[in-house]
Amino acid sequence: MAEQQFADAANSVRRPEKGSSEWAQAIAALVVVGGLGALVLSGIFQQDSGDPEPAACHSSDETRPSKPVSGAQLCMALNRADLPALLGTPTEYAMNASGNEGESTSADGTKSVSPEAEVQLDTYSVKLSTSDDDVAVADMADFLGSSAQTRTMDGHPAVLYSDRTIALTFTGDKIDTGPGGIARSLLVARDPKDGGGFFEVSIWRQDDVVPDDLALLRVAETVLPTVPGWTAG
Repeated sequence: MAEQQFADAANSVRRPEKGSSEWAQAIAALVVVGGLGALVLSGIFQQDSGDPEPAACHSSDETRPSKPVSGAQLCMALNRADLPALLGTPTEYAMNASGNEGESTSADGTKSVSPEAEVQLDTYSVKLSTSDDDVAVADMADFLGSSAQTRTMDGHPAVLYSDRTIALTFTGDKIDTGPGGIARSLLVARDPKDGGGFFEVSIWRQDDVVPDDLALLRVAETVLPTVPGWTAG
């Protein structure tokens, strides 16, 4: 079987052509974005039917919303009509949009929920997530590598940094992993006092080109003030 390569940043899943197999239409892309090592599975493809329509948010978490914001709410905030324009690709549209919530259990038995949303366009994919971590964002730059840059967004401490995604290569029944493209991410404290908790916006491209920081900043500055739990500066 011919080798097919998929990656979140380098070769993220694209809209399947008519007549593609059910497997090709349902395959999910795996991405590792951010110094915190978040794992994201993309949602479900829209099918081709006449003129393309932007994807609506797909979520399996409506019955289990986290507080103060759910994955479904993050998806609604991120999947804006002007998202393509904010990314600098105004003629594109959302091919896939999903909101999910991952649950983890710490060593002491404490359970935590991590809401996240992802929207995929032809050129870019965008992820929005939130965390209740009690570490101040201003103190996180040292953990995010030499590329990390401290910033301020609307009075909120923020950190801009890079990470590399993971590429998946399918050869027959074998799956290999390797380095993918570059993702650019912005961590922003939930409130100006930086008392714990943050939002993270990440973008990566479907090719090997480094994402545009201005696109990332435009998305963050427009989307984050609309998310529940955001405190104005």
